[in-house]
Amino acid sequence: MAVNDIPALASAQWRKSSRSSGNGGNCVEVAGNLPDVVGVRDSKDPTGPALVFTPAAWRAFVTEVNNT
Repeated sequence: MAVNDIPALASAQWRKSSRSSGNGGNCVEVAGNLPDVVGVRDSKDPTGPALVFTPAAWRAFVTEVNNT
């Protein structure tokens, strides 16, 4: 499902991950301004598919990544 097809992401404010390089490499964007979901997408394909997480699941993922 494309980002534009997910109503919850219609008002998403995307920001590039601080872990993404600025040299055109692999870039991940996260929309964390929504109350019920966190969206994650490839910045090189902003109208393409996105992953959608609950805020709790996203926090658990980020915590685990930061602990490794």
